[in-house]
Formats: sequence, structure tokens, C-alpha cells
Amino acid sequence: MNTLSYKTVSANKATVNKEWVLVDADGQTLGRLASKVAKLIRGKYKPNFTPHVDCGDNVVIINAEKIVLTGKKWTEKSYIRHTGYPGGQRSLTATEMFEKDPTRLIEKAVKGMLPKNILGSALYRNLYVYAGAEHKQAGQEPKAINLNDLK
Repeated sequence: MNTLSYKTVSANKATVNKEWVLVDADGQTLGRLASKVAKLIRGKYKPNFTPHVDCGDNVVIINAEKIVLTGKKWTEKSYIRHTGYPGGQRSLTATEMFEKDPTRLIEKAVKGMLPKNILGSALYRNLYVYAGAEHKQAGQEPKAINLNDLK
């Protein structure tokens, strides 16, 4: 008789079940939306989650221009980057970045919540963010979900 009646099952590329998910960002808070989307992309809501495999869903976010930031974050949250040259530090506030490209706020928030390695780069390619209600992934027939139903 075997001591274990069950085996641990690890997902791989062949056994993974990837789906297309549509998320509406209208009225959602930036950080809460980003953390739930990062979990969807990573596959944490699936029972066969495996840490070293891309087992998450492809996520399409629409209405990125209707995202909400609480408190004084529109004026006081700063995004800092460096050109690589001496004295090359540049910064933008959330308002300035939003005016340039409304999708970039969500993209940067989600990317910061993904792993900082090759897997994280591959997972980031499963995110599609659009400012309006129209998106280019209609052919994949994404399933609309409500983020408030997820933990």
C-alpha cells in the first residue's frame, strides 16, 4: 500500500489553461485594481498555480482613463527614472504621466507587482491596457469579470 493516496501536480506549458479576461477600470482604485490584475496574470486564483510557470490569464483592461487615485496622490505621487547620465534623474507626477498616456499608470502599477525576472517579463506581455471602452482583443472573446468578487 502506498503511503500517499494523492500526488502533487505541477502545471507546465502543455497542461496550463490560459483564458482571456476583460476588466473594466471605471471607478476602480489604482492599487487595488493593479494587485488583483497582477494575481490574475500570475495565476494565483487558479487551483493548479505553479510559481515557476506562466499559468495565468491574459488580461484586457478597458476605461483606463477613469481610474481613481485617493488622497493627494494625483499631485504628490512621483514616478522617478534616470537617463543613465550624471544629473539625469527625471520625475513626473501622477497627473503629468496621466496626461501623457492614461494607460501608463496602470501598466507601471501592475508591472511593479510582478516578479523581477524573466518570468515577470513574460507575464507582463499578457497585459493589454486601453484608455477607452474599445479594445483590439475582440477576436479572443474575453470573459468580463468583476474585480470586486475576487479576494
